[in-house]
Amino acid sequence: MEITIETSVAQDYLRVKDGFGEPLFSKLNPPFPPVKLLVFEGSSKGDIVSLELNFLLFKQKWTSEITADHTDDNEFYFIDMGIVLPFFLTHWEHKHRIIKSSTGSTIRDEISYKCPNRLMTLLLFPILYLQFLYRRPVYRKHFKN
Repeated sequence: MEITIETSVAQDYLRVKDGFGEPLFSKLNPPFPPVKLLVFEGSSKGDIVSLELNFLLFKQKWTSEITADHTDDNEFYFIDMGIVLPFFLTHWEHKHRIIKSSTGSTIRDEISYKCPNRLMTLLLFPILYLQFLYRRPVYRKHFKN
């Protein structure tokens, strides 16, 4: 299943690239489930990001590796691939794109995921969609001019 969400922000794409660090990452987490950041190495190829999701009755670890990053005259992106996933996911790939625009930048989250079965994949879609929609005002506030 795929999810794509775009957010326009007022800053230049290279300034936005520089702002994609641990402070922003911590702000992007929705209220539920609470997330504890275990490891944040960055957004360059080979870096690791590891979290603990707290579902109150149980906790799940989520670890991703940055498998690619690229910067050119129009865009910066990096891709995180899930290597240790919560039980409800079997595949996770998230391409974070920051695209130059005439008024600043567009942050584009492109997510591809799978669950153990088709029904769970479909049921998880609205939850994940809303969790990534939650990022839009956070991005706009964090990258205000």
